[in-house]
Amino acid sequence: MTLDPVHVDGIAQLAGRVGRTVDDRDHGEAAAAAWELLDPLYDDGETLLEPLGEHRRRKVAIEDVALTESPFPTQHGLDAGTINPTTFKNGLVLDVAQAAMAADPSDVDLHRGRTIVMTAHTNDRTAAPGEEGWRGGDRGYARRRVLHAPRVDRYEQTVVHALALYLAESEHALAQAEVVDDLLVLDGPLYPTGLLKWGERDPELRRLLTDEKQPRDVLANYLELVETFVGRGVPLVGFVKNSASKAITRVLREKTGAPWVDDEAFFRRVLERPDGDGEPRTDALTFTGWFRSRLGTDAALGCGELDVPHDRTLDPAAYEVTFFVVYDPRDDLVYRIEAPYAFTRDPDLRSDLTTHLLSEVAGERGPPLAVGKADELARIDRQGKRTLRRRIEREFDTDRQRSYDDKRWAAIEGML
Repeated sequence: MTLDPVHVDGIAQLAGRVGRTVDDRDHGEAAAAAWELLDPLYDDGETLLEPLGEHRRRKVAIEDVALTESPFPTQHGLDAGTINPTTFKNGLVLDVAQAAMAADPSDVDLHRGRTIVMTAHTNDRTAAPGEEGWRGGDRGYARRRVLHAPRVDRYEQTVVHALALYLAESEHALAQAEVVDDLLVLDGPLYPTGLLKWGERDPELRRLLTDEKQPRDVLANYLELVETFVGRGVPLVGFVKNSASKAITRVLREKTGAPWVDDEAFFRRVLERPDGDGEPRTDALTFTGWFRSRLGTDAALGCGELDVPHDRTLDPAAYEVTFFVVYDPRDDLVYRIEAPYAFTRDPDLRSDLTTHLLSEVAGERGPPLAVGKADELARIDRQGKRTLRRRIEREFDTDRQRSYDDKRWAAIEGML
């Protein structure tokens, strides 16, 4: 215990003083007023967000929707996991990602398949790494590749992580697309938000998106993924468990002084259902209708604001991001489900997707079963990360660059 009880009490008193300056009793009214502004949401005469169909909040009994038969006889989920960016004493910074696809009902051969990407960065000007293609492994079940990241003076870890993660995910989805008959759910957003946010973070990262081949090729993969599934008539959606988007609240703050820190907090306030005593009702999922979005990173690929070297084969609107939001009061969690407008402009398909995803959230108390399976397959656990790093150290004949935090947290872990 690093804080004595007297200090805990003192900090709690400080929190009380801060809390008295923030009165959220009127946030419910503010949320209701802000909600009406989404029908549609304008800024400088431009439509940034518009409802697909009727603009209203809805609810469905959890026990009832959990038992609803899915409109999609089979479902597939896809996820990618990494060892996290690692810096070595020889100057290399790298991350390793593996992507896996899962099926419901299960498919053992499919579950064995992997796409593995190691992205490496070095500022050594004497090194001249060439392009390396894909290699096979595990008797044909795996594909592996080294990707050399463009050189940067900062954000090396950000660059290697995003390129490894999204190249593995998009390549595995494209490679396995033919096995998906009814529905594919990505564990995460429809487009690679972590990569697209480079344009908002720093001029150096923004330059990579416009000038460098590696990130542009990854972005082109996601456009091809939409085209592939539209061409096959198989819906593709993204299930976002932790959205950090502030695009909607940023506009609402300019218009109304909205108090919410991000979009997730706003939708939570819009969708929660307190009882007469102010306690949350937990018998029903609440959810919004679908929205067509031209906000923030949604517009980068969806609306073509970012120039990507890819000849689009669909009409421009087909790539646009649409989404709806689900609130599960049992865990006080908000989920955002995304899909290309190519699918959701069909009201019947939009309804089927809504029904299926609500049923999965209700029954699984979280992400759809296929996504949960894919997460288990792709995740690299703590022991696996340690093992991989040690093997890489031996291959490099060098050690990982360590900090004092490594010593501190290793000691703490040893006590647990």
